[in-house]
Amino acid sequence: MKIVICDYKNVLDRKLEYEKQILLNRIKNAQVITYEYSGNKEEFIEVIKDADAILTAFLDINEEIINIAEKLKCISINATGYNRVDLDAASKKNIGVCAIGEYCTQEVADHTLSLILALNRGIKHYINDIDEKNIWKYHSISGLLRIEGQVLGIFGFGKIGKAVAKRALAFGMKVVAVDPYANKDEAEKLGVEIVDPDYIWQNADVISNHMNQNRENNNFFTINKFEKMKKNPIFINVGRGSSVNEDDLLKALENNLIRGAGLDVLSEENPNLKENKLVGKENVIITPHAAFYSETSIRELQRISCENIVHYLNDEKEKVNIIVN
Repeated sequence: MKIVICDYKNVLDRKLEYEKQILLNRIKNAQVITYEYSGNKEEFIEVIKDADAILTAFLDINEEIINIAEKLKCISINATGYNRVDLDAASKKNIGVCAIGEYCTQEVADHTLSLILALNRGIKHYINDIDEKNIWKYHSISGLLRIEGQVLGIFGFGKIGKAVAKRALAFGMKVVAVDPYANKDEAEKLGVEIVDPDYIWQNADVISNHMNQNRENNNFFTINKFEKMKKNPIFINVGRGSSVNEDDLLKALENNLIRGAGLDVLSEENPNLKENKLVGKENVIITPHAAFYSETSIRELQRISCENIVHYLNDEKEKVNIIVN
């Protein structure tokens, strides 16, 4: 059984030996290969064309690749999102696409609140004052508001959205959410009201995106949405970079439609930070798709994604965490 662990260089910068040992110890006659993708499509195809399983997070596994990889049985995604895989093509070839339902909810929720609090308290401004300008002055910034009583509008009320809500409620925020699939009774028990988007545009002091990526919410946050935001909110995106039109986000910041942005994802997974105009702004905090990260969550990510391959190839499909097709 040939198993290929493949991704971009920065994504593979983890303890791969742990993953290899899980696969080698539990799959008979396993051969595990790691491949660092640098944009050479032909080389990538050559590596995976005889693979039985692929483990990746961010590489596009499209119909062409799926059709070329004639022995492929399983694509394991070491992430919760699987939008980079052509599910229809995989299903036609009877290839299982396995994902992870849960491994980093606590980390992402903590990260979200960290961004909200840091922007609300002007932390980046004070850091720049002290580290860059040697200014010791609390009133060098204006417009700071008490977090208690502010309205947090959450888009996407799944596991992470709920975890963010619980934390925000502990700070005294009022929390509302938009999610067509949410259980309203369950939300009410948490103290959260399910509303329509117009309510959030009109009332939210903070807006946080936690939607899964799909056709309906791709490029969801555009200038027409930012123009509807009446309370000059803080905008947070720890969901998917493709949910936000970055040019429009920049316009919203420059025209004071929003008072700050906390971004853990950008439109490109490997962005050119030197050219990105969101970088370097005092009211923008960008982290390198790190919301999920802790030693604990990484260990779980590696274990579950590898065990998904183990169970799928060993014909124990009922033990796979999630088979999405």
